[in-house]
Amino acid sequence: MENRFSQKLIIPCYDADFSCLLKPSSFMDLAQEFAQLHADRLGFGYDDMMRTRTAWVLSRMHIHFECHPKWRDEVTLSTWHKGAERLFYLRDFRMTGSRGETLVSATTSWLVLNMDTRRISRDAEVLDGGTALMENAVGQPCGKVQMPKGAEPEKVAEHKVAYSDVDMNGHTNNARYLVWAMDVLDYDFAVNNPVKDVKINFNNETRPGETVELFKAESEGKIYVEGKVGDKSAFCVELGW
Repeated sequence: MENRFSQKLIIPCYDADFSCLLKPSSFMDLAQEFAQLHADRLGFGYDDMMRTRTAWVLSRMHIHFECHPKWRDEVTLSTWHKGAERLFYLRDFRMTGSRGETLVSATTSWLVLNMDTRRISRDAEVLDGGTALMENAVGQPCGKVQMPKGAEPEKVAEHKVAYSDVDMNGHTNNARYLVWAMDVLDYDFAVNNPVKDVKINFNNETRPGETVELFKAESEGKIYVEGKVGDKSAFCVELGW
């Protein structure tokens, strides 16, 4: 049983932007898929969790781009879990290039959700500690992300949750929130200034038909985007360059 799961892949055109660089949300899609593939091998994947009516829910994520992968690049994506820390279960990722150089590093914090009650399960026995690999792709777990103090967020868009947003758990897939956040940026700025750091918190699920209001603020060279349904925060993302 391998504590680290790795596979080679080639960056496809549909995961690249106008500058032919891997989109941040596309890296997030890949990370979620690799997390599931590795969890399946270790015995706590989707089917294993559903036997107890539970599921993995991504709560926090920090992605750091050392060098943006490009369309047609051959890369290797690796992932490993680091066991439990308080309520969270930690999993890291690293994408490397053909010479073994680090391109992207990421750390994620997960919760276990009871599918019937939609509440967090505090079952600390989900993971077998013997499968953990105590190696950090990013030095610290992603912390709390929120609108900076003193900022006056501007409402910049609305998004009605629709078919293309929803995953097999019946709520908005986490990567879609990052899509929405990137979409509220000025297009020319986003294309010509690839984001280096993404920190995102997933606070509450959103479901088909709900309208998510998107708010943006800037502080100390970073852009913050928060999605809200009424007064309830669905997500908050910090983008850094």
